[in-house]
Amino acid sequence: MRIIGGHAEGRLLLVPDGFDVRPMPDKVKLAVFNSLGARPDGASVLDLFAGTGALGLEALSRGAASLVSVERSERHARFYRRNMAAVALPNDRVELRVQDVFAVLPQLRRAARCFDLVIADPPYGEKNVGRRSTSLAQRLLDDPDLPAMVAPSGRLVLGHARRDHVEVPPAWEDLKELRHGDTLVRFLRPKAPPSLPDILPPDEGVA
Repeated sequence: MRIIGGHAEGRLLLVPDGFDVRPMPDKVKLAVFNSLGARPDGASVLDLFAGTGALGLEALSRGAASLVSVERSERHARFYRRNMAAVALPNDRVELRVQDVFAVLPQLRRAARCFDLVIADPPYGEKNVGRRSTSLAQRLLDDPDLPAMVAPSGRLVLGHARRDHVEVPPAWEDLKELRHGDTLVRFLRPKAPPSLPDILPPDEGVA
């Protein structure tokens, strides 16, 4: 794994042995950031299920102004910190929270945090033909706090398995999909709440 663009392009990233972390392949990551274009530059970024930092540090390399990364595993967080040091990017822009994503989201909302870009590549769910998904990707889309923390012109980039047929709830607008092998990456934005019609005062008659 490596950084594929920006100031730290070409820097290698460490990944622990075993199957408990599944970084997004470089080919897919390249397609994702090509689709985002200049959007990461100057952006406030929230990286959920951050793992060892492959997506969040890529955004930072491409000019993100700030990065909040959330990863529950302390073991993965240790690799994240080592990767942060290896890419030699400004660590004063990075906040790493070693917590459960679904505990952090309400905390961030209460703090009135808002992000231009949210990226999430959670562990894959099971095949779910004929029933609603119970995966982490589905839980994220269903979370009531997340849409309110994405800027009106912001984006949520969500990776999940193609076999995991997630349902996009009304709070989100599904803009685009990228497919590669068993990986599907969605680009979404929060839907604006419907505007209320103007309410005119009742006619009190003419004196």
